[in-house]
Amino acid sequence: MRPSEMIPRTNYRLQPSGMHVAILPDGNGRWAAARGLSRSEGHRAGVSAVRRVVRSALSLGIGTLTLYAFSSDNWTRPSGEVSTLFGLLEDFFTKDAPLMADAGVRFSAIGRRDRLPERLIDAIEAAEERTRKGKTLDLRIALDYSSREAILRAACWMVSSLEVSQKEFAKRLGEVTHSRGPALDVDLLIRTGGEKRLSDFLLWECAYAELHFTSRMWPEFAAEDLAAAVADFQARERRFGGLPKVAAG
Repeated sequence: MRPSEMIPRTNYRLQPSGMHVAILPDGNGRWAAARGLSRSEGHRAGVSAVRRVVRSALSLGIGTLTLYAFSSDNWTRPSGEVSTLFGLLEDFFTKDAPLMADAGVRFSAIGRRDRLPERLIDAIEAAEERTRKGKTLDLRIALDYSSREAILRAACWMVSSLEVSQKEFAKRLGEVTHSRGPALDVDLLIRTGGEKRLSDFLLWECAYAELHFTSRMWPEFAAEDLAAAVADFQARERRFGGLPKVAAG
């Protein structure tokens, strides 16, 4: 898929209630291995899947889309694989930023930045600046991200705070991860690749998230898969600790 195919032009504008979907895009390596390809080719196919999913998110009216691209634990992977992945991400941020801006997508990266390559940081900051006026979709890519570490850092900031509340903590949590605002509750969490765990991703934000697991490998994840996950979410009753509507009545 060419970068120009990533996002169609659209005049659609979200309502303030647009949902927050977070995705753990798992399975690049296994998808590649099953086809006799290198893990790098799997990651390359994974970037194409990102473009498909962003386009689908626009059509579904999703307000915020957060993708887990590189966890803090992923530093233990072979340096060659890490360098390849960073190169693919740098290329994505550079080439696709104009397309995102044209479609009204606002891009940001959450997580640590002090350990990322300088070229990747430059590409992130340029893409954030290029898309800062977007109002159609907030696209967030988690890089060198650890939810536990972010919670710990935010908690340390709170030690000297005069106000201890969930609202203030969410604000601090957003600050330590370079978010544009307070930590945002996740409505729907999707994990591809058949695994069923959170893997240190948005733990605070997923307190009441609906979980959707699929065996589909990330490079195969299509617009129809995202639409099916959203339809499944919409069919669920979210009670947030309360009683079912029938029982409450």
